[in-house]
Amino acid sequence: MPELYNKPALTFEQQLQKLEAYGMVIENQEAALKQLSSISYYRLSGYWYPFKLRDEQGNVTSQFEEGASFDQALELYEFDRQLRSLVLDAIERIEVAIRTQITYHMAHTYGAFAHADHRNFHPGFKHAEWLSKLEGEVSRSSDEFIRHFKIKYSGFPAVPVWMLTEVMSLGALSFFYKGLQNNQKSGVEDKKAVAQHFNIHHKRLGNWLHILTYIRNICAHHSRLWNRTLAIRPDQNKAVEWLSPVTPRNDRMFYILLMLRHLLRATGNGDIWADDVATLLEKNITVKRWRAAMGMPENWKGHPVWR
Repeated sequence: MPELYNKPALTFEQQLQKLEAYGMVIENQEAALKQLSSISYYRLSGYWYPFKLRDEQGNVTSQFEEGASFDQALELYEFDRQLRSLVLDAIERIEVAIRTQITYHMAHTYGAFAHADHRNFHPGFKHAEWLSKLEGEVSRSSDEFIRHFKIKYSGFPAVPVWMLTEVMSLGALSFFYKGLQNNQKSGVEDKKAVAQHFNIHHKRLGNWLHILTYIRNICAHHSRLWNRTLAIRPDQNKAVEWLSPVTPRNDRMFYILLMLRHLLRATGNGDIWADDVATLLEKNITVKRWRAAMGMPENWKGHPVWR
């Protein structure tokens, strides 16, 4: 039967004493206290967790391995913070590119209000519910272009698709793409028209948009990317470069970095981003087990998707 939680809150000084009692090396007490008061014990615990010893049954104990230090955990935290920033940067670029491609295709194929007609979506798509939520977002928007449209034109909150996509979240955009038609027999292949810009199968693009929405939410909450087992993971790609042992696993961050690398190639600015990521990884992920924590093969820079 589960027990009641009755651990008391600890002062910053008590937190540091607790870490020392379990064998963590604290090089600078004053600096460590300052970091604990800025970042929090619980958030940092995810970065010193891998330094903990295991017992004979493989269970994680409270004791730290010899030489484990507060500064080492802090370095991993700082690396992860910079990694989140780069991942968010890539997702932003990809999101804007996806918006552009969906908007361009739908507007030129079905007109300025392409999104408002349920016939432009597959029959199983919950169009009315989706459109109602988006028009609610439009009504609440304080953007100047929305305000101008409301004053000048009738029909508000119905706005042209190129305005609508600008107030969409990535999740709503992913759902928009999911609702598009793709029927080769009928000759309507809207998903394919968008996906081909990114050199990817239309089904895979839908899956990746769903995954990137999840990753973006992790980043938005400043949660850990390094050493995270993804709760939502990409569908297995049958191409050899996406399978083990070339790509060891699909539930760790290196797989996400490969996805971003592939999608950014279509934006024309992915090489600088890849160089920045490589510099960060080479500087911080120097230990084999840290690379394994991200699902990285040893020769990751020579990976066929990355290079």
